[in-house]
Amino acid sequence: MSSSAGRRLGYKAVTAASLVAAALGVVLPVLPTTPFLLLAAWSASRHSPELEARLLAHPKYGPALRAWRQERALSRRTKLIALTTLAASLAVTVSLALPLPVKLAVSLLLLAVGSWLAMRPEPGTIRPGSTRP
Repeated sequence: MSSSAGRRLGYKAVTAASLVAAALGVVLPVLPTTPFLLLAAWSASRHSPELEARLLAHPKYGPALRAWRQERALSRRTKLIALTTLAASLAVTVSLALPLPVKLAVSLLLLAVGSWLAMRPEPGTIRPGSTRP
C-alpha cells in the first residue's frame, strides 16, 4: 500500500469514528456532538469532498461547522453546553479519591479549555476585515 493510500485510509477511519461518536453524542447527553463533527468535516476534506460538502450543507449541523471554519465561532448554546459539561467534569474530578497532583492537573486542563471556549466569538460577531481569533 502506498503512503498516500494509507493516509487516505487513515482519514477515512478518522471520519468514520468521528461520525459514529457524533451520532452517539446526539443521544447521549454526556458526549459532545460538535467537536466530533468538526473533526469529521476536517478529515472528510482530506479524502472526500462530497462528504465534506454534505456535512457543511446539513440543515442542523452545517451552520455550526461553517461558522467554525469561517470565524472560529461557536454558538452561545454550544458554549453553554460545553461549559456546563466541563463544570460537571471538574466537580466529579474534585470529588473523586484521586491523588492531589492528578486532581490539580485535570482541574487546570478543564479550566484552560473552559476559558478558551468562553472566549470564542459567537457566529456573526466578527467584523469583516478584522483578524480572526
